Amino acid sequence: MTAERALEEITPENVDEALAIEVRADQRHAVSPVAKSLAEAYAFDQRAWPRLIRHQGQAVGFVMAFFDFDFNYNKIGAEPDLRSGLWRLNIAAAHQGRGHGRFAVAAVAAELRRRGTTRLTTTWHVGDGSPESFYLGLGFRPTGEMSDDERVGELRL
Repeated sequence: MTAERALEEITPENVDEALAIEVRADQRHAVSPVAKSLAEAYAFDQRAWPRLIRHQGQAVGFVMAFFDFDFNYNKIGAEPDLRSGLWRLNIAAAHQGRGHGRFAVAAVAAELRRRGTTRLTTTWHVGDGSPESFYLGLGFRPTGEMSDDERVGELRL
């Protein structure tokens, strides 16, 4: 990670900065707010990895990874399908288009590699305001699956 950008664990000292991260108004339908992500991180405990994204000391975004999450958790009788990857990516509206999202995805990929994972899974909204071109540009490939109304993609590490 560069000295210019860093990921920071969410703590009592920076939680308000994380909660203040808001994407553009036209993107709000496609990504949950940080408050929901932090509630999910609490509920899923060790499977969630929430981090504040800083650039030159300023909070510019939020990223949350997941580890060994069962993609079939809500399918009765289905075999477990454990995956790890990118759960949320929120870049503050005023800081988009400056490489912060690319940095965050690379940092999640590095953490997954460190943990011995060989693929990074994520989902994205399709349709208006979709971040699909962002993810495809990073090398993600659609798996052909949908998770609710979101396309599932993976990046081989």
